Amino acid sequence: MTSQIQGIAASAGIAMGKAYLLKTPDLSVTRNTVKDPQTEKQRLGQAVEQAKVELEEIKEHARVKLGEDKAAIFAAHLLVLSDPELLDPIQEKIENEGVNAEYALHEVSQMFITMFEQMDNDYMRERAADIRDVTNRVLAKLLNVTIPNLSLISEEVIIIAEDLTPSDTAQLNRNFVKGFVTNIGGRTSHSAIMARSMEIPAVVGTKTATSLIEQGKQVIVDGINGLVIVNPTEELHGKYQETQLSYEAQKAEWAKLVHESTVTIDNHQVELAANIGTPDDVLGVLENGGEGIGLYRTEFLYMGRSQLPTEEEQFESYKTVLEKMEGKPVVVRTLDIGGDKELPYLNLPKEMNPFLGFRAIRLCLEEKELFRVQLRALLRASVYGNLKIMFPMVATIEEFLAAKEMLLAEKDSLRQNGIQVADDIEIGIMVEIPSVALIADQFAELVDFFSIGTNDLIQYTMAADRMNERVSYLYQPYHPAILRLIDHVIQAAHRNGKWVGMCGEMAGDPIAIPILLGLGLDEFSMSATSILPARNQLRKLSKQEVESLREKILSMRTSDDVASFIKTTFLK
Repeated sequence: MTSQIQGIAASAGIAMGKAYLLKTPDLSVTRNTVKDPQTEKQRLGQAVEQAKVELEEIKEHARVKLGEDKAAIFAAHLLVLSDPELLDPIQEKIENEGVNAEYALHEVSQMFITMFEQMDNDYMRERAADIRDVTNRVLAKLLNVTIPNLSLISEEVIIIAEDLTPSDTAQLNRNFVKGFVTNIGGRTSHSAIMARSMEIPAVVGTKTATSLIEQGKQVIVDGINGLVIVNPTEELHGKYQETQLSYEAQKAEWAKLVHESTVTIDNHQVELAANIGTPDDVLGVLENGGEGIGLYRTEFLYMGRSQLPTEEEQFESYKTVLEKMEGKPVVVRTLDIGGDKELPYLNLPKEMNPFLGFRAIRLCLEEKELFRVQLRALLRASVYGNLKIMFPMVATIEEFLAAKEMLLAEKDSLRQNGIQVADDIEIGIMVEIPSVALIADQFAELVDFFSIGTNDLIQYTMAADRMNERVSYLYQPYHPAILRLIDHVIQAAHRNGKWVGMCGEMAGDPIAIPILLGLGLDEFSMSATSILPARNQLRKLSKQEVESLREKILSMRTSDDVASFIKTTFLK
């Protein structure tokens, strides 16, 4: 009997084949008291070294098969296994509590995993998978069990798994693994990112795939719509074969647009940029025809380590990105950390409402030296490209002016010391708090640009925690209240001769794209792999036509009304 499982479309495309149910080894641990903690610490050390050897092999495999940027994931994993922030507490637990290495490793790693999982940023949350991947490899060594080697698969299959770790994904042989389906994960997980890079159709976050799909059953992975079909009928099989051919033809058309500009049919040009987290992400931006970087999340420089990055470390990262982009605009967001995004070495107190708490620009304006170091690194790097700086979580004009004053003071100081700084660095803010959107006209007189962060703007406007599944129905990008705020920001900026970008998920949403074009958004920043489909869509739209529908859309009453109208008008 045919059945369907809904998940998250992680990597577009259609794949068909028989299910390969990936069974993960039992890595459960028990707490044992040991007589000789030193021996346990030695066991831990040996297991870590053995895991490093395996990771070096996987890194090399990834480098050959996938390129340097993907191999960098495993370089980062190797760093985790050398990080005293992780290893010291494990050894202390063994020493102080006299427990076995497996238990100490599990307890400490779980603490880090939980910390990352509780963050409000999708990318940061997915880093929990990296910690789990690395520590499970060590745990397997301690328990003397074998982690499956997916590179040994020698027939065409669809992998069905609870989750795929980055190292699992790196070992996939594209000749045999036609697609994969997981119970957990999201679009920003490393496995999803690598699946897109390898162009393997994938559906993640199904919750139930491993329990509903049996070994060897025929499966269709619809990575376009996030759907998994089990035991398809001949009719369904034929239908999806046609979809597969159609999709491949569409991809070939998109690929032709890599070096084309993003111009509508009535000759209106917009900029398509990408969101990145590390310098390694720049390659994907360029391969997908990105015209700039609309959001460089600098907080990743501060994560997964035991102390703040130095000014020199930061300078090198910013310089690398600017140089790689060869003069294309790069919008760098200053540190967005604090609140729910913890850095253990800052020893920040727990908060009752971290989403509304001491974070981002609020933290930077109080931890002034931390902020100054970042500003100096950015200013020094500015001469290597087209740098624009924006401040996150600004709620008041006073906050923006204080941050700008610090930036200009560091600029003067560097120049007085004979260090070159670019003259034309634009300074902007994230619009993610309703207070800023509502007085955007006053902010527009002070800033050089706005970048709308829709993930938080929606959350704060709708008063709904987007991490809370019970109120997730209120996360409504097309809600008229959200659209009116966005419209208000764009109109205010344009009246003052300023430009407006968007770096939230909404910028790459096919339903939102016609609306945002009609509202006058200047820059759309999204994941790199969304750029070409978005360019294809924008080049078929008329700015004048969507603009003429602005009042009609803004006067609608519900999110569903808006979505339905856009689908029937532009996505038929």
